[in-house]
Amino acid sequence: MCGIAGIFSYSDTAKQVDSDELLRIRDAMISRGPDGAGLWVSANKRIGLAHRRLSIIDLTESGAQPMVSLDGRYSVVFNGEIYNYRELRDQLELKGYSFHSNSDTEVLLNLYAEYNAEIVEYLRGMYAFAIWDEKKQGLFLARDPFGIKPLYYSINGQSLRFASQVKALLKGGGVDTAPQPAGHVGFYLWGYVPEPYTLYKGIRALSAGTTLWVDSTGSHCFNQFFNLSKEIVKAEKLINVIPVSFEYTQNLLRNAIKDSVQCHQIADVDVGLFLSAGLDSATLTALAAESNINNLKTITLGFEEYKKTDKDETVLAAVIAQHYGTQHQSKFLSKHDFMESLEDFMAAMDQPSIDGVNTYFVSKIAKELGMKVALSGIGGDEIFGGYPSFQNIPEMVKLLGWSHNVPVIGRAFRWVSAPVLRHMTSPKYAGLLEYGGSYNGAYLLRRGLYMPWELPNILDSDLVKDGWEELQPLIKLDEAISGISSDKLKISSLELSLYMRNQLLRDADWAGMAHSLEIRVPLVDVCLFRALLPVLVSKFSPAKRDMAFTPKKPLPQAIVNKPKTGFSVPVRDWFMTKGLIENAGRGLRPWAARVYENG
Repeated sequence: MCGIAGIFSYSDTAKQVDSDELLRIRDAMISRGPDGAGLWVSANKRIGLAHRRLSIIDLTESGAQPMVSLDGRYSVVFNGEIYNYRELRDQLELKGYSFHSNSDTEVLLNLYAEYNAEIVEYLRGMYAFAIWDEKKQGLFLARDPFGIKPLYYSINGQSLRFASQVKALLKGGGVDTAPQPAGHVGFYLWGYVPEPYTLYKGIRALSAGTTLWVDSTGSHCFNQFFNLSKEIVKAEKLINVIPVSFEYTQNLLRNAIKDSVQCHQIADVDVGLFLSAGLDSATLTALAAESNINNLKTITLGFEEYKKTDKDETVLAAVIAQHYGTQHQSKFLSKHDFMESLEDFMAAMDQPSIDGVNTYFVSKIAKELGMKVALSGIGGDEIFGGYPSFQNIPEMVKLLGWSHNVPVIGRAFRWVSAPVLRHMTSPKYAGLLEYGGSYNGAYLLRRGLYMPWELPNILDSDLVKDGWEELQPLIKLDEAISGISSDKLKISSLELSLYMRNQLLRDADWAGMAHSLEIRVPLVDVCLFRALLPVLVSKFSPAKRDMAFTPKKPLPQAIVNKPKTGFSVPVRDWFMTKGLIENAGRGLRPWAARVYENG
């Protein structure tokens, strides 16, 4: 896990690469890579690559970056892990490639030499990387299918800049920092900044599952090599081709998840695990323990305010840890701890998000315990239908579907009811008839932070107008479910491509990297997803409880029978009792205002 950066001055009129700028960008990411740093600038100073290293695989200097191929043609900077790098290395050696390290980075370099842009079809892992081709005078960038690892870029007509963090690019000083309306509106709409936008016009995210090629002529070509909804639609068309039964489903489920867990444990350092009282992390603990006997370290974060209540995760987590014999640690976070670390927390947050507190502090604990890698259960709810949205949204659409055909009634109801409801309950209820009759609208109601009609009260009206027109959220939501017939898979596609990608995974990255901790997500794996698709689209589509029955040693009944409550953090209570936010309103809105000010 690392921080990468680069500058490509492709125009003849562009300034040569400024090494000082590149170093400012690189060293703004020192927490992402405290184990080493590298810089490479071409002889003509038209291309420069920089790297901060967190040593996970091949801890020796031979794994240092930027890495240059033996013939000098290719140079690479890479952030992430390639879990099938050993198999790929064996295949490349049969083709005559030589290796001088045991790193996955060198495998990536030689794999690109063999397959060029098709390299992404062979990779299993989480990654963001850039490869310079000296012969073609072009730069190739790629980001993994689910967007686990971030990659931000800026193109101004003369140069391309890229980095693992928005704040790092800002430190360089060479990007347009004018406000991006879509980013600002998107944050207040969702509680996160939806990709490909950031808060700045000059910086965008390379979309998940996408590559970018930029050459010396300045032309740039984007290619989306992974599309979530298309993968689901394709699987639904094959539903009658693959024979599926309950027994087939359970066997496939166990084998696929166990395989992913084993792959995600590949490292030259110990791999720990974030353990809550939920089925996702409990299942990962059980499966990880099967191949890591007596050496698995688990961590649970608790909150002082939740002690001796149903919200205390530490009690059942300790039961799971004892059941599977892990080396377990529980730590409690208090309001005082949070306030004391608030400035550091805000500084670490790369883009504003209303989530990430729990991940930041459990990562802090992991670092204090000497961990470099930890597994997380992100992805289980999205794939196996664990959120209330999987039930609530289809029910809402079924009940209010008629209103979708008469939008004037919905708008009229909202216009009349909104001023009254905002004083009595959630303002979202005013939009039930206007939005609740379609999947895209119902999802906006379910996941939205602020409703569209509220935005002009928070942001400049012209900025809201411009941002909404560019975002087109209802159209984008509809695209995410286009062609999918299953209600469950519609919601799964929405949760995977929006909430998980833009919030959970992004927060896991910056919050973990703030403490030089690599967070791996075995349930967010392209091979696992494709393996499960045949059963996910079948009548035997597995749920969270089916996942929980995959370990050889069954989970404790107290865990299996525990009602889903969701993981909560007392952020709002901390702020209200400290008086840090006036006119707080409801839910996480006051916290959103606080992180937006910091953004």
